[in-house]
Amino acid sequence: MARKDTRCPRLAWTKAGTSGRHRYNPGVAVTTRYETIIGIEVHAQLRTASKMFCPCATAPGEGQPDEPNTRVCPICMGMPGTLPVINRRAVELVMLTGLALGCHVETDAVRFERKNYFYPDLPKGYQISQYALPLSSNGRLEVPVAAEGTDVMVGITRAHLEEDTARLLHGGRGYTLVDYNRAGVPLMEIVTEPDIRSPAQARAYGEALRDILRYIGASNADMEAGSMRIEGNVSVREVGSDRLGTKVEVKNLNSFRSLERAMEFEVVRHTEALERGEPLSQETRGWDEGKGRTIVQRSKEEANDYRYFPEPDLPPLRPSEEWVDELRARLPELPAARRARYERELGLSPYDAGVLTSDVALADYFDGVVDLDIPAKLAANWVAGEFSRLLNVHAVDRLRASDVALRPDGLAELLREVEAGRVSAGWPRRCWPRRSRQGTLPPASSATEAWGR
Repeated sequence: MARKDTRCPRLAWTKAGTSGRHRYNPGVAVTTRYETIIGIEVHAQLRTASKMFCPCATAPGEGQPDEPNTRVCPICMGMPGTLPVINRRAVELVMLTGLALGCHVETDAVRFERKNYFYPDLPKGYQISQYALPLSSNGRLEVPVAAEGTDVMVGITRAHLEEDTARLLHGGRGYTLVDYNRAGVPLMEIVTEPDIRSPAQARAYGEALRDILRYIGASNADMEAGSMRIEGNVSVREVGSDRLGTKVEVKNLNSFRSLERAMEFEVVRHTEALERGEPLSQETRGWDEGKGRTIVQRSKEEANDYRYFPEPDLPPLRPSEEWVDELRARLPELPAARRARYERELGLSPYDAGVLTSDVALADYFDGVVDLDIPAKLAANWVAGEFSRLLNVHAVDRLRASDVALRPDGLAELLREVEAGRVSAGWPRRCWPRRSRQGTLPPASSATEAWGR
């Protein structure tokens, strides 16, 4: 009797050249024998003027240089005899986020705790965080996954409040500099249940969460600027098993694309190890973008390694029901609801509605054009098309729709001219790139002036 071949069917990673590097091929199934389990942790800096427990500014003043170690004080430097004071605005933003994610916002008792570990970026030798009694918990987020043509429901375990660490600047000669300007900046951590089943879903979740944080004004959520940091926890198990596999945490992810690629790499690495009967270690790995692979950093810590205990300098926090109701009433229309409204009421395609609602500034710009009696589909063609494309060209400058010189009334006037045949539809497409390369899109004084006729 022939021995059954239990090897993994064609893996999705193939050798590239002679370097031994692997390249992911999304058109090839990893395996039908194993199931991917992913949970996501997101840290988002909150949009507050001052730090979490002291009055130091979170950013330099307008026009001021961002010099290292200039926004510090004895409190955020952890000097003896200092006492923290809770930033009310930071608490409010975490509560607002919890409500947007359908979480239960705790009103009985929220407790700050000390998370103890020693590292140069932690001036006190511990971080003030929340563990046993977080500010919000038990929510969920429905995530559209365009790559899979479906929506997935992701459970939200918790959204809690803590303080950020300092920034380490590694020199090229074996030394490291520490900038404590970031130490103590309000930080929100959002943790999911292990409900994500593919790298594409992980990426879609990160993008959907970023959009919500921007819509409600809780965070700039800019991964390139470091105001949003994302970590993936991934394991693999046999289909049908109710036991989780060995979990690996992946850090150093500076984009949603990096998150997706890192998860793809880890799924294949885990699958190959299981097929060979090799043990996997619970560890923290870093993503190397250049090499397209993860690298071991350290063994993964457990909660008891941090020796959590209640913060003795802060009393329990008890937000009132009235405060929660007030914040619930202040919630804006969220991306999913706005997307559905655009499709239902304005007749936009799912693609155009998705592009327009992916950024609150772009959606507001589109609404501004439509409010001036421009047909929704015409406005969507321009705003989701050429206008959005030019914003992407200037993404490195973090240019958003709210920053450009051409305001909605100017675009509306231009579209009327195009529809009337007084301006060629091709002329703005030729003029826009030239004007944008000069640093601004055209002023909105009139269509004639705006487009140089």
